[in-house]
Amino acid sequence: MTFGDIIIRQAREADLQALIAMFAADPLGGHGDTTDPEAYPEYARAFAAIAASPDRMLYVAERDGDVVGTFQTIVTTSLNARGSSAMIIEAVQTRADMRGQGIGAQMIEFAIAEAKSRGVRLVQLTSNAVRKDAHRFYERLGFKPSHLGFKMALK
Repeated sequence: MTFGDIIIRQAREADLQALIAMFAADPLGGHGDTTDPEAYPEYARAFAAIAASPDRMLYVAERDGDVVGTFQTIVTTSLNARGSSAMIIEAVQTRADMRGQGIGAQMIEFAIAEAKSRGVRLVQLTSNAVRKDAHRFYERLGFKPSHLGFKMALK
């Protein structure tokens, strides 16, 4: 799908280096992302697992052939809410030098359109508690802070 000069498309393995660099450059992420070549096989395994699943999609936003943003969607179906499905939007990232240009909003709009096309009842996401700018961004797009999340690191 095209938004002005931004193309949002499914990620390809050839995009991995750009995606890894974007995540590694994020000072708030705290996920241990790195451009160290020794870590590449871990990213390649994750990419293959995502690509093999019909319920998980990894997207990139591209401008003039350059990857300038990314996000992932996961559709999950539960017994509650009458067996309906929800879409989780994960790993939303706009390249640092491209922020403030509407790319993030275009990616979220794309994800919401995908959810609607799949008959999903709810779109949800989580955001690191320290990312106050991101919280304002998501609220501006219509998301409501409705739940408190918990995590437990296992590694």
